[in-house]
Amino acid sequence: MPFTGLGPQTLPFFKALGFHQTKAWFEENRAIYETQVKAPLGDLVEDLSAELQRRKIPVHGDRKKAIFRLHRDTRFSKDKSPYKTNAGFVLNRDGTRGTGGMVYCHVDPTGCFVAAGWYMPEPETLAAIRAAIAKKPKAFFDMEAALRAKKLNLSGEFTLKRTPRGYEAIADDKLLTAIKRTALLTSRPIPDADIHKPRLVKQLADFTEAALPLLQFGWKATA
Repeated sequence: MPFTGLGPQTLPFFKALGFHQTKAWFEENRAIYETQVKAPLGDLVEDLSAELQRRKIPVHGDRKKAIFRLHRDTRFSKDKSPYKTNAGFVLNRDGTRGTGGMVYCHVDPTGCFVAAGWYMPEPETLAAIRAAIAKKPKAFFDMEAALRAKKLNLSGEFTLKRTPRGYEAIADDKLLTAIKRTALLTSRPIPDADIHKPRLVKQLADFTEAALPLLQFGWKATA
């Protein structure tokens, strides 16, 4: 089915689920999740993948692999709440959720957004990104400028306080700030009303195209 928007009960469902973290409540309301959230989210994944392919942007996914499960993994968490109170999916170059350079869409009653880049990269991946920044700082700063031209910025939330080992000799503060990053991410909020409209496909595709310089920088660094 073509994507026509997430159902009107999507955000109220997740808000209520936060208060009713029981299997009994979920089973009583499963139909809302299946028909208003999961099914249209699958349509969104597939329509967005097709649109990105049309634009020759090499990220994609399918409804079976891209969408995150609703059930939380509570094995190592003090919070034993069984259900997530949001929905999301990831697109990337190989169509799985396990490789770097992703586009992530997050649907949440506390705020919806789309993001792109590297979140919590593996140590070897982060090391390769830092090495690329140090070796070719102009390419990194040109990438940042390309993002700003599209009204995007790299998140400053994920960074070290100390200089990583091996980069102590760098004196340029701007370059050190870049090297201290522990993630490379950019994001854009999605107005709640827009998740219910077919135009969300274009909005997410436009964001991905705007964020492409970041993805290309990271892909080259980690190749």
